[in-house]
Amino acid sequence: MNWPDSIQEIIEEFKEIEDQFERLEVLMDFAEEVDELPVEDWNDSNLVRGCQSVAHIEVSVREELVWMRAAADAKMVQGLQGILSIAVNGSSPEIVLQLTPDFAEEAGILVSLTPSRSNGFRTMFDMVQNKVKEAIL
Repeated sequence: MNWPDSIQEIIEEFKEIEDQFERLEVLMDFAEEVDELPVEDWNDSNLVRGCQSVAHIEVSVREELVWMRAAADAKMVQGLQGILSIAVNGSSPEIVLQLTPDFAEEAGILVSLTPSRSNGFRTMFDMVQNKVKEAIL
């Protein structure tokens, strides 16, 4: 698949890493990419259900572009949110809705995670797409 440049860069970065622990360290570094959702804005409507950690995602569409803020109590989950925010922030809703979580598999990110963390990423991905659908309808 032809991924947007921002996603392709992530894929290439992770493909160069052979060591699983180094891959997890790089993943956690992506936590810095998250536009942080303050704790006082955490609520039931932005809670990621099915995530092993406490995680929240807020999605908005402003000026026909998607923007995501997020937070989690685990740095690894926040790293996944960071990757997801790079994939969607500043993109049109149409592009976000065309994305699939396959980019994380192609990069080899999910193979480094436990099945529950991998499922959590998919849950966050689905949540973002559903919130975009709600925002544009």
